[in-house]
Amino acid sequence: MPAPLDTERLAEALRLVRARIDAAASAAGRDPAGVALLAVSKTWPAEDVRALVGLGLRDFAENRVQELTGKAAALADLTDLRWHLVGQLQRNKAAAVVRLGATVHSVDRLRLVEALSRAAEQEGRQTGVFVQVDLGGPEGELGARGGAVPAEVPALADAVAAAPGLQLRGLMAVAPRDADPAPAFARLAELSARVRADHPGATAVSAGMSGDLQAAVAAGATVVRVGTALFGSRPIASREESATDPVRPHESHQHHR
Repeated sequence: MPAPLDTERLAEALRLVRARIDAAASAAGRDPAGVALLAVSKTWPAEDVRALVGLGLRDFAENRVQELTGKAAALADLTDLRWHLVGQLQRNKAAAVVRLGATVHSVDRLRLVEALSRAAEQEGRQTGVFVQVDLGGPEGELGARGGAVPAEVPALADAVAAAPGLQLRGLMAVAPRDADPAPAFARLAELSARVRADHPGATAVSAGMSGDLQAAVAAGATVVRVGTALFGSRPIASREESATDPVRPHESHQHHR
């Protein structure tokens, strides 16, 4: 694991990220308070999360269930943390995520909806869910970054909304690599509006990361998922594919699987 960041450096990184969010929101005529910052702490020590909590953050995401449960256990004394899973979830691990009260940003298939619903009912919890949308790659090909194809998203959103124990929060997506993210985020905004027409409570849009958060905020993102811009670059040994930073070629969302 990389060495913990010093608090002063972390505080400056947080200040710069918030400034980018605020500037992007203001430029789009939006209230910056309408954009939540989700810190993606994958591969970084629990003590770095603790330091960011001391700086006012409460929402943290992990890419892998094992790391999510491990950090939640290490930080169990911090009772006001809100955990999120941004990596793809296997059905046999759904109960572990539900048990933590984590929000799942990567629901992309009906069988996962069913597994999460069963776990939520068994745990007596309401689990927040985002439907992940596949926005395609630079040439428009699907399957590059993970998620349900756009044509399937409304029906999948219907299934989440109807499932006992689940709360449909909205949509999540990762922009294509090596391409202008604005058109992809515009497509996501259109799809989000379509889903909201049927499910008015599904107002959240989880989009934008370290390299493209401005474009996401301009297109209406309400949650940006930031890892590298907060924590720094990961050592080569720790680099793995995730929904954290699209400007790093080794990190594509599809290989959360």
